[in-house]
Amino acid sequence: MRTVLATNTATQTLNYPNSHEAIIHTFAQFPYAVTDQADVGIIMSDGCRLSARIWRPINSGPVPAVLEYIPYRKRDGTVERDEIIHPYVAGHGFACVRVDIRGNGDSAGVMNDEYTLQELADACEIIEWLAKQPWCSGNVGMMGKSWGGFNALQTAFLQPSALKAVIAVCATADRFGDDIHFKGGCLLGENFSWASVMLSYSSRPADPALRPDWYADWLARLDANPWLAPRWADFQDRNAYWQHGSICEDYARITVPALVFGGWADGYLNAPAAIIAQVPGAKGIVGPWVHLYPHQGMPGPAIGFLQEALRWWDRWLKSVPNDAEFDPAYRVYMLHSAPPHVGGMQRTGHWISAQVWPSPRITRHILDLGDQSLGLASVFSARIQTPQHLGLAAGKYFSVGQIDDRAGDQRDDDALSVCFDALPLDQPLQLLGAAKLSLRLTSDQPLGFVVARLCDVAPDGSSVRIAHGMLNLCHRKSMEFPEHMQPGQVVDVCFDLDQMAYQLSVGHHLRLALSNTYWPFVWPSPFAATLMISAGRLDLPVHRDGADVWLPPPPEGAKAVGHRVIRAASASRLVEIDQITGMQTLQIDQDSGAVENLHHGLISAEISKEVWQIHPDDPLSSQSAQTWEQQLSRGSWAVRTRSKTQMTATATHLQMQAELTAWHGKTRIFHRVFNETVLRRFV
Repeated sequence: MRTVLATNTATQTLNYPNSHEAIIHTFAQFPYAVTDQADVGIIMSDGCRLSARIWRPINSGPVPAVLEYIPYRKRDGTVERDEIIHPYVAGHGFACVRVDIRGNGDSAGVMNDEYTLQELADACEIIEWLAKQPWCSGNVGMMGKSWGGFNALQTAFLQPSALKAVIAVCATADRFGDDIHFKGGCLLGENFSWASVMLSYSSRPADPALRPDWYADWLARLDANPWLAPRWADFQDRNAYWQHGSICEDYARITVPALVFGGWADGYLNAPAAIIAQVPGAKGIVGPWVHLYPHQGMPGPAIGFLQEALRWWDRWLKSVPNDAEFDPAYRVYMLHSAPPHVGGMQRTGHWISAQVWPSPRITRHILDLGDQSLGLASVFSARIQTPQHLGLAAGKYFSVGQIDDRAGDQRDDDALSVCFDALPLDQPLQLLGAAKLSLRLTSDQPLGFVVARLCDVAPDGSSVRIAHGMLNLCHRKSMEFPEHMQPGQVVDVCFDLDQMAYQLSVGHHLRLALSNTYWPFVWPSPFAATLMISAGRLDLPVHRDGADVWLPPPPEGAKAVGHRVIRAASASRLVEIDQITGMQTLQIDQDSGAVENLHHGLISAEISKEVWQIHPDDPLSSQSAQTWEQQLSRGSWAVRTRSKTQMTATATHLQMQAELTAWHGKTRIFHRVFNETVLRRFV
């Protein structure tokens, strides 16, 4: 057990490769001194021991507990992030509890999928255990980013009695329509990538300093470690698998106050607007950020997420009358027109707030599609058969700030797309909400999709993606009951683009770019389809200026200490064109560096390589190969795991291979090969 009590403040720089930085003001003195328990066992009803790290205020009496519950390893994986967040909150009078999900980090058991019934049952048991501790007041909150945001909302859906409020960051309400696996029914390239990541992440053992049984547990963990890409890809409609954990199935089950954050540069940007529109009392905040906590938010401006969290916890866990329930329903950072810059550290814009959502300051404005025009209706016929490599400017589904992988200048993708351009603006235009696109079209193939990008085109021709959306045409009627297209049959389709808050400058103009390829964001259809568009309209949410301005607090946190960088992090993202074969390759290399924790001596490192290849004329040339290596050591003890995965496709099947190998020292102690195929029913 450690006691955190010091007397200074500082400015801390969180370093990322490629000179990315986020700066927060850090503190080491708080209203309460804090004890830090590194490994507290929480025993589940089936006897499985989960490992928790608990920060508690000293001499405070019983206090509410705040739970973060994720698989990303509190001992080494998220330790620096945790030490910025949890001592800060604990120092203001809360018990902060960071638990490794079973089968990960220092918790026993095995994990066989994400958001399982077992995972959520464990969450409810943990909350019950916390509420009964003598140092807990009986009130529990749950918070988290990404996985932790997902299961905070999903646990609230189950309504454990001691759970009184949640905070979710970068999460979703819909696991099929708006997650990393499928979007608009389209199979995302990130489905394969995320499965590759989790195969690697879950391959690491517990720390021998905490688990004398670490070796036997590690072998069991390796043997049970699932290759999830085929399982996820096989569920090609909105079935019971995806309905589980999707709170949109019944928003009325969220009965506790929910504060939901998102970022415009993240894939999970739609949940705040959806939740606050459906859940009474819920609040949403969306900034310009990638997939990071808002106090680390990049591109900036970052905000004081922890102060906002404390305000939420004070109101709902301590009953402090601070009027948090009267805060605006929606607070968003409205982006301004600016040159495209994938690695920019700041994003121009301004904060606004809407007391209710949907906002009465929004009106719908219809722009009809014409002959290459947007807003000037005319008879037209547009043929969409875009090359397979279109999409290299799309960026990652979610960027975590470790590489310049945000959406870049769209000009190259625009040049390969079918574009509809509006007239240049003679006054600024503000958009807030989700655009809706309607199209009348035919397809010459039973399988296919359409992607729409709404772009801000500057007078110099540069193009910034404001929002995008996509629809697998098999899902034109229903996400639950897909149907093949009938070649040559005219159909009307309609789908939403992502949420946005964007102000276009005078002289700029809107562009709607349509394609039926989007590599590697979307896995390509088996045949190069031709779509014929004969009519369409874009329904825009136009915002009337004059909304209340919000001034968020500056980012703060506790001072993370006790970490030594042994090898600096590095990253690269390269596109290569073979001028003989025509193959195009995207290669992403990342080295997290090597870091030693000076409190317990564990050294951790991670190295990865992604390769995406496709020929512009051949969708069946698409392939991805990924390698992830994890390293842990302390003194003479060392372990290493390596996962190698590959995805290819035929006209009828998706093919997914994986290989997982583990070493104890120099001895190979585990090796397993997966080789699975998935029938292409609707993708």
